[in-house]
Amino acid sequence: MTFQLPHLDYLALAPMLVLFGAACASILVEAAVPRDWRFRVQVPLTLISLIVAGGFLVKLATKYADDDGVIQQGTLTAGKAVAIDGPALFLQGALVVLGIIAVLLISERRLETGGAFVAQAAVTAGSQADRRQAKTGGATEVYAMVLFALAGMLLFCAANDLLTMFVALEVFSLPLYLLCALARRRRLLSQEASLKYFLLGAFASAFFLYGVAMIYGFAGRIDFASIHQAVVTSERSKTLLVIGLAMLAIGLLFKIAAVPFHVWTPDVYQGAPTPVTAFMAACTKVAAFGGLIRVLYVAFERSSWDFRPVLGAVAALTMIIGAVLAVTQTDIKRLLAYSSIANAGYLLTGALAMNSDGLRYTMFYLVAYGFTVLAAFGIITLVRDADGEATHLSRWAGLGRRSPLVAAVFTFLMLAFAGIPLTSGFTAKFGVFAAAVGGNMTWLVIVGVVSSMILAFPYLRVVVLMWLSEAGEDTPTVSIPGMFTSIAVAFGVILTLVLGVVPQAALQLAINAGTFLR
Repeated sequence: MTFQLPHLDYLALAPMLVLFGAACASILVEAAVPRDWRFRVQVPLTLISLIVAGGFLVKLATKYADDDGVIQQGTLTAGKAVAIDGPALFLQGALVVLGIIAVLLISERRLETGGAFVAQAAVTAGSQADRRQAKTGGATEVYAMVLFALAGMLLFCAANDLLTMFVALEVFSLPLYLLCALARRRRLLSQEASLKYFLLGAFASAFFLYGVAMIYGFAGRIDFASIHQAVVTSERSKTLLVIGLAMLAIGLLFKIAAVPFHVWTPDVYQGAPTPVTAFMAACTKVAAFGGLIRVLYVAFERSSWDFRPVLGAVAALTMIIGAVLAVTQTDIKRLLAYSSIANAGYLLTGALAMNSDGLRYTMFYLVAYGFTVLAAFGIITLVRDADGEATHLSRWAGLGRRSPLVAAVFTFLMLAFAGIPLTSGFTAKFGVFAAAVGGNMTWLVIVGVVSSMILAFPYLRVVVLMWLSEAGEDTPTVSIPGMFTSIAVAFGVILTLVLGVVPQAALQLAINAGTFLR
């Protein structure tokens, strides 16, 4: 028996290879470049690598699209372990664009303090080590970790077998554990959040790996096509299949922050540096749902009668618990954390429709939510006092009178989260709910509508605080945004508006990319 190397389509793998290569180069920069120059090298390296990866994705989409722009073909490469098809290209493109915006936010706040990266403001404050780090660009190793995380996310969305998916899961999870511990002024809170995330993530990974073993025991293979074939034709007992799917679901539901695997989310969102929280809120959700819908739609589509009732109950609990607990929050970052949990339920509602509309609107929702949440966390980095970011809701009282532009932008983003018409939140929710009704999941849509009504209260409470409450003497000031933060926030706000008013172009892209390669 001769050993043959798997065929590698380097063009199909180019976006991931570019990011992995740039991440390795970023590590070499940390080792070889003088400290004073690292920030000036790392930021261009990170942004250029993301732009190059995006260029390769455009080239691949053009290659596999027909005359009408529909991507019905693709390629299986690396021994059929990686599938480059419409959903993979769409989600990878979303990750690259969202990653660029997140890197801009991270670059603006160079020194970790108060939950954010503060640049020149920290030069005249803090310890001597902090001042020296501020002058030299802060903790520049963050860029290597971001690149590794994004590369793993791109691979996770395109993984065509369970082992490759597990490897990708660990590649993008391990840097996130470290990134969460980078806040200096809130060091204990940040490190506690990182430790919780790491321990719970390790348990979730163990469940995922055990599920892989169970699925292998049932199907004899771990690639999605073989699993699908075994589900359809096998006459063996389905016990291993059910156990394996349950274990896989635990690992994936942890990443999307679905109830009851959501307990890490509020602490991590609050303790991590705010630009890192923005990166996690936008990109991790895209990657996690990208992997989840590929598993459900490609490998276990014929088993939908097994998992839809259970996952439907999980989605209902996620929407209700996320909305109810958001009402009780007094910290803006924890409020957005529970909002993220509720939004995971809405996304899961669309995914469980198990039809083409469910897939397409779920992908559209991921993009719309990503831009909105990045802009929201970008605004949070600007509201500051002597202790750093002012995240307690009471500190936002009267902000509309002191900084009307910032308050107006944040009001618009809160309305988008609430799903008010003419925002991307309304279009996305309407789409996933309509798809779920078409997939005979009307009961879940009713739960989603009730949840949305409850969740509107904490959003509107923030709006009332900013505009209708009196400003106190200790009301935080709004720091003047730098160029990077201004670009990131403006980009997120504009797309939140565009995807709500004229969403046809983005929806058409999702429709054209809504076919999996089996």
